[in-house]
Amino acid sequence: MPQPDLLDRYKAKRNFANTAEPAGEIAATSGNLFIVQKHDATRLHWDLRLEVDGVLKSWAVTRGPSANPDDKRLAVRTEDHPMAYATFEGTIPEEEYGGGTVMLWDRGTWEPIAGKSASDLEEGHLHFVLHGERMKGEWILIRMKPRGRERNENWLLRKVDDEYSGGSDDLVERGLTSVATDRTMEAIASGAKPAKRGKSAPRGTRRNRALQLPDFHPPQLATLVSAVPGGSDWIHEVKYDGYRAQVAIAGGKAKVFTRSGLDWSNKFPEIVNAAEALDVDSALIDGEICAMDASGRPDFSTLRTALKDSGSSGLTMFAFDLLSLHGEELTQQPNIERKQLLAGLIPPQGAIRYAEHIVGAGEALLQTMCQEGYEGIVSKRAGATYKGKRGLSWLKIKCTRRQEFVIVGWTASTARSRGFKSLLLAVHEKGELRYAGKVGTGFDADLLADLRARMDKLAVDKASVEAPRIAARGVHWVAPKLVAEVAFAEFTADNIMRHASFIGLREDKPAAKVELEKPVDIPEAPDTIKISNPDRVIFPGDGITKGELAAYYRRVGAIMLPWVSDRPISLLRCPQGRAKRCFFQKHDTGGFDGAVHKVPIREKDGSTEEYLWVDNVDGVIAAVQMGSIEFHGWGSRASDIERPDRLIFDLDPDEGLDFDNVKKAAADIKRHLADLGLVSFAMLSGGKGIHVVVPLTPGAEWPLVKDFALRFAQALAQAEPLRFVATMSKAKRKGRIFIDWLRNQRGSTAVLPYVVRARPGAPVAAPVAWEELRDIERADRFRLPDADGLVARATSKNLAGWGFADQKLPNI
Repeated sequence: MPQPDLLDRYKAKRNFANTAEPAGEIAATSGNLFIVQKHDATRLHWDLRLEVDGVLKSWAVTRGPSANPDDKRLAVRTEDHPMAYATFEGTIPEEEYGGGTVMLWDRGTWEPIAGKSASDLEEGHLHFVLHGERMKGEWILIRMKPRGRERNENWLLRKVDDEYSGGSDDLVERGLTSVATDRTMEAIASGAKPAKRGKSAPRGTRRNRALQLPDFHPPQLATLVSAVPGGSDWIHEVKYDGYRAQVAIAGGKAKVFTRSGLDWSNKFPEIVNAAEALDVDSALIDGEICAMDASGRPDFSTLRTALKDSGSSGLTMFAFDLLSLHGEELTQQPNIERKQLLAGLIPPQGAIRYAEHIVGAGEALLQTMCQEGYEGIVSKRAGATYKGKRGLSWLKIKCTRRQEFVIVGWTASTARSRGFKSLLLAVHEKGELRYAGKVGTGFDADLLADLRARMDKLAVDKASVEAPRIAARGVHWVAPKLVAEVAFAEFTADNIMRHASFIGLREDKPAAKVELEKPVDIPEAPDTIKISNPDRVIFPGDGITKGELAAYYRRVGAIMLPWVSDRPISLLRCPQGRAKRCFFQKHDTGGFDGAVHKVPIREKDGSTEEYLWVDNVDGVIAAVQMGSIEFHGWGSRASDIERPDRLIFDLDPDEGLDFDNVKKAAADIKRHLADLGLVSFAMLSGGKGIHVVVPLTPGAEWPLVKDFALRFAQALAQAEPLRFVATMSKAKRKGRIFIDWLRNQRGSTAVLPYVVRARPGAPVAAPVAWEELRDIERADRFRLPDADGLVARATSKNLAGWGFADQKLPNI
């Protein structure tokens, strides 16, 4: 039973005549509510509150909850709060206990894991599950042993490794607005009224009713090959064993299409709900809907059982491509760029999950997947467009032979309880069905009964395929309508399957489309760009040659492409090496290979000049062949010149300031941007400073973006004049950090991610996660020889979605 003194400490600490916090009482009944409030008091923290015994048991989590199972976040036990506090959001007066801004940051329900209860808190531990808008899955609270004269109970909050795990700061860095009012911390502090939202509108969705649901797009299909393609221009994904699907989203509504364009939204309501909750005006997402078996692997048989027995509960869509966004077609953009955009849209947990990939090292991934019992992998050219048909830019490599077949007949079983003994299968070849063998294993009793009932309805007198006499003896023929997926060891010389096992029915694929898949050889991609004088040393003192620079850009091409592609660029050319004369070039003056393109751009005087841009790795290598070392890009795309897709604040320290000052400045700027509702990212410049990158959904034009950047930089300089300066004047920069906002005006450029700098040691401009920046000691930490490590880092979880967030400039 609740004790009468549970709220005494809470009430004793507050003067309710001065604070808007609720006095509250102990609730008559206990439920399972949980909330998290972001609280900017003496020190910013996140208050985790769990409903127990009619009150909210509370912990102050100093750095916020981490989705990384390796992190143990300090959670200081605080006084119990009344249930009425669960909806509190506002400002506590500074002179009051806990004075500062409070945001309702997350909410939902919680439950102890099976066999546990809330009473475990008295023993100093709690293993529980959260069902929140941001925090999901299993978590653990553990009380630490008291040390010395500690007055507070110190606990540790840790995420359990599950499907909702993620990076250390994923949750706090992307959760910048209230789950109740969509307001930022700054908006709450200023007393801004919540935006009006429809009752049915989930938090965060913009609900642009003018946009129509995207139409189904013919899917890109993979070609079966016998070996994994090599080279860094390939990315490799797990081959998911499920139903191929496209999800169309617009105006808060969603629809699920099968691979043939059928509307199966009613079969996958959880996927539809997850899609409708994504913070996008409109999108068309390509992926695979899967069910997990007992070992956690996607399994087609489990999916079929789930759909038959319990609907679509617990299914997951692995999203691996993005075909349109906010009404803009993306199929002509490079594959790796589409994935970069997609990564920023998909939350780290939920029924729709981002399909991770690796760059290169496909053989190792295939070996691991086969050992773990997966179907295989899919290899995709990083720079390929989305063709909407089968081709050689998507390849599939299977661990075992699997193929779709058409069911054309069945043979009877001598066992009375068994619906049939085996199925006769066929494939289309040269427009006609060809017999391919039988399958008699892989069926349970329910499946036997289900298939028999389906086949009885399709019974015909005449065979639709010519089968060997011995195979056709006693066969009950059926119309060729049902499609079966079958695993087998090999084909005989007569193209008949050996050692076949039934996997499941494919209701998402028409029988008329079933053809035999034969592995093809991977065509060798020739080096279309030849590097002259590859042994010429262009980094004297380091011994780095022109050929090694080209090899570096080929190695990192897939992870660099999302940033350099479709963007007007300026090249730093050093034809005789970095120690000789170098110059910037932004216009086409002839001599470049055709892989370097031109885009006409209007100048200030009304004239038009041809600017350089590239759309693949060959374009980068062609620029290297012409003596280029560095690539600097506009803040907008060549296809949308007047609307920037990013803001950049280049932190340039004065001589004598150490890198710790720059890191602290970057972290503070990130915090100030977050107060405005803007997600930002960090990039080591490869020189002395850090770039704080703010991705934007193209909308505002250059004058507005420039004005925002200027006012933001000036506000920081005015607030801390001894630390920051917003002007280029050398005299005023003494002992300060220049917040270079000038990158954010039409025609200005900034160094692009993964670009080698023309400096001693060949340092690289390298994206980093905010949590790892704390331990980095210099801005030129990564160098040209680190290419393999940079690729590995870029495809790791802590950099997935780096540099992308679907957001617009706030009104300030």
